[in-house]
Amino acid sequence: MLLLLIACDDKKAENKAPSSTLSVIASAAPSVTATATVAVVVDAAPPDSVACQHVLVAYQGAKNAPANITRSKADAKARAEEVHKKAVAGEDMADLANTYSDDQGSRERRGSAGKFKREGMVKPFSDVAFALKVNEISDVVETPFGFHVIKRNQ
Repeated sequence: MLLLLIACDDKKAENKAPSSTLSVIASAAPSVTATATVAVVVDAAPPDSVACQHVLVAYQGAKNAPANITRSKADAKARAEEVHKKAVAGEDMADLANTYSDDQGSRERRGSAGKFKREGMVKPFSDVAFALKVNEISDVVETPFGFHVIKRNQ
């Protein structure tokens, strides 16, 4: 993101430091001099790593799905959409992970996927996790493992 702010003063330019002012001579009115203050804000570089919580809803046939998972892909997506709705409404991700997640490891860690680099997760998961703002909740994300709802913590 690039934000450019310009404030102009149409009085004659006073004796100010060149780093804080910009003198402009209007071509239509050569006798008018304006002083402008320019501020530029540029987003910092993308983070090297992020920390997230997530809920994974697996379906029968998904990669690494536990043997006891018998739900269909459509049922898994509907369950993940239910989790999303609750998360957006403010329910705690740790509680949601404990109730809904089929990922035993992250369920035991209160939904934590830990801190990871972009290449540390499958691409669809990483793409969404790195695009989220801190404390933002994703829409439902499909990966080979099933459907995720992700919350970025850092």
